[in-house]
Amino acid sequence: MTIQVGIVGATGYTALEVARLLLSHPEATLVAATSRADAGKPLSAVHPSLSGRCDVVIETLDADEIAKKCDVVMCCLPHGASAETCKQLVEAGTRVVDFSADFRLSNRELYEKWYGVTHPWPERIGKTPYGLPEFYADEIRSSDLVANPGCYPTSVILPLQPLLHSDMIEATDIIVDSKSGVSGAGRSPKLGTLYCEVNDSIAAYGVGSHRHQPEMVDILHRAAGTLPSILFTPHLTPMDRGILSTIYVKPKTDAGGGKVHAKQLIETWQKRYRDCPFLVPTDALPATKHVAGTNYVHMTARDAADRIVIVCAIDNLTKGASGAAIQNMNVMFGVNEGLGL
Repeated sequence: MTIQVGIVGATGYTALEVARLLLSHPEATLVAATSRADAGKPLSAVHPSLSGRCDVVIETLDADEIAKKCDVVMCCLPHGASAETCKQLVEAGTRVVDFSADFRLSNRELYEKWYGVTHPWPERIGKTPYGLPEFYADEIRSSDLVANPGCYPTSVILPLQPLLHSDMIEATDIIVDSKSGVSGAGRSPKLGTLYCEVNDSIAAYGVGSHRHQPEMVDILHRAAGTLPSILFTPHLTPMDRGILSTIYVKPKTDAGGGKVHAKQLIETWQKRYRDCPFLVPTDALPATKHVAGTNYVHMTARDAADRIVIVCAIDNLTKGASGAAIQNMNVMFGVNEGLGL
């Protein structure tokens, strides 16, 4: 079987990354792409790196027509607009991986508090699998809709979940300092992401108010059974892609009466993720270049005074977005989880 894939909202960086990954996928092919602004153009006219490799022509969105062509659709629309489109696509008979935050959180009240819009499909909030196959593969496999994770949350949830679940660290005192490449802000031009603003600079943003913080807390509560308290500060760095998250945690006392130390954290990850193809606990300090263009997650830990410092690196466009979506698609259709990645 060849999985027929469509992309809704095909002009952004995540859509390009999906198309790039599908070009090397042995059991899936891109058959449709939509955009209101660029209908009628070849996808390669919007993304020149696809020239000579992709002959898909962009069309306007008609959910019924897209559903006829596609086994699954990658929905790369902003929050609010995405939920309504996902509803139309699912009702038309295709499966969907949603890149927005519309179905990630556990309840409507939390979503509407942080996103400031009335949810157009509230029946699916809290009933849509969160797209980390490392935790939710069984639910993803049978679902018609999957909530693809946020990029920052991926770099925080994956290292923290086994530690909270094993009661190795304090849940009430977690500090997360994350740095992201500029592609994380999307392709639409904005003052803060212009070359002259970003080059030779690093800047914090969304201090105390970033929407990925409640996602981290909500999913960790769901996946680890413990409600954590997280102080999260993101930063924009002058690079195209990548996320490096530095996480400061306080260790608990182990079974021998001493404090848990960094080596025990690494051993816990090795045990928890031994069957997960993309999770790589390492003794070396991770860097964004080590994972650039891949779906891999590198993580390590170091003892530091009364804390343990965790460092996690991912590619924000791959494991932080489009690679995760391909991984979810593979699980949904029962093929090898790592195909095309």
